Amino acid sequence: MTFHQAEHPLLVIPGSIEVSDDVLLANATPSQSHMSKSFVQTFGETIKMFRQVLVTERGQPFIVAGSGTLGWDMVASNLTEPGDEALVLHSGYFGQSFADCLETYGAKVTQLKASVGQCPSREELIQALKAKKYKIVTVTHVDTSTGVLSNPKMISEVVHEISPDTLIVLDGVCSVGSEVIRMDEWSLDVVMCASQKGLGVPPGLSLVCASERAIRIVETRKTKINSYFASWLNWLPVMRGYEQGKPVYFATPPIQIICALHTSLKEITSRPIEERWARHKQASIDFKQFVTDELGLKQVPSDPSIAANGMTAIYFPDGLSASDIIPRLLERGIVVAGGLHKEIKDKYFRIGHMGITVMDTKTRNDLEKVKDALRNVFKEAGYVQYFLARYFVKSISLKHMENENNTSASESSLPPLDEANRRKLHAFYSSMALPGSSPDDGLQSIDSDNVNCDVR
Repeated sequence: MTFHQAEHPLLVIPGSIEVSDDVLLANATPSQSHMSKSFVQTFGETIKMFRQVLVTERGQPFIVAGSGTLGWDMVASNLTEPGDEALVLHSGYFGQSFADCLETYGAKVTQLKASVGQCPSREELIQALKAKKYKIVTVTHVDTSTGVLSNPKMISEVVHEISPDTLIVLDGVCSVGSEVIRMDEWSLDVVMCASQKGLGVPPGLSLVCASERAIRIVETRKTKINSYFASWLNWLPVMRGYEQGKPVYFATPPIQIICALHTSLKEITSRPIEERWARHKQASIDFKQFVTDELGLKQVPSDPSIAANGMTAIYFPDGLSASDIIPRLLERGIVVAGGLHKEIKDKYFRIGHMGITVMDTKTRNDLEKVKDALRNVFKEAGYVQYFLARYFVKSISLKHMENENNTSASESSLPPLDEANRRKLHAFYSSMALPGSSPDDGLQSIDSDNVNCDVR
């Protein structure tokens, strides 16, 4: 009998994400011993496949029960000692949280903070590295609070040029499986992530991969590691043992979710990882173009070049808020995420597009469902797309501006709509265009002489 998961609302937050039927079924694996031959083989293969996803031959994986946050504890407790200097590249909420974790373990943290929607520049990084010697530099590849994509390749190049002894730690919780990562080629010392995002597995696993250099530093540190569960020295024999087909005990591994991860990684590694990256990038381009061109909405990242491929962070238009949009989406079976960054928390929302939502377009149509829901919800909430306003102005109302200013008005000179004109345009939109149709379909029949709407 073929297994199909129960009907449920479509989950398109930036993690957890939708999981495949095969992965969910694997998560229901019957109980077995963590020392059994079958599980030892499964876990060993899982460790090896995780390396493939990160494009590393030399990295040492640690796959442990926990969330992505446990990866911070592993980095802080294993790679820093009290008093060590740490530089955190801050592009949102999770940069701040990583800094808090490092300070908990006694590190002296300097944050290189970017404005909302941006990430620290190459020049700022160079200045920071020249000002002080750091034990580690951390970067959040995709900060889920803003959708900003940092450039770890560039960061690694700069660090190795100016401060070659400094360790480079990549927080890839919202990027592994959806963004380009080449751990060996970029000389990254740690890549950390979690099971519930780009890897397409239910939450419950913290996945970390450490370079040979990072392992040597742990093995030769001066002070005792100030964590028991997060200590790599406790987990290293376990990971090496299972990979070699010889089970070693420290703490009981979460058998079912490791089986689910094994199923997902088997699917991911069945094709070149570059294909997966490309599919996520194209899906991101298409969805972001819809948000900008059709809905006329602004995104949080200040430039498309630093916008994540696995999620989109979207500002609400003036006059609308989360309560106008998110509950209406839920009524249509679409689950999105509200704002998280404290400076703009109530001004935006977030949509994830990772894993099978992107990769399975034969049996699923996730992003088209999301687009249709957004069209209907924004219309119902009283929002008229800016693209419609542009069409309207170009087709009907430019003469009003020309008459008043005695100049030739242009589309680019159109200021934001005020609420009164928004309501007027909404009335026209409701009568002119059905969801998914072109505004031209309705505008063709409008007599501009009978229209009383100044769209300025």
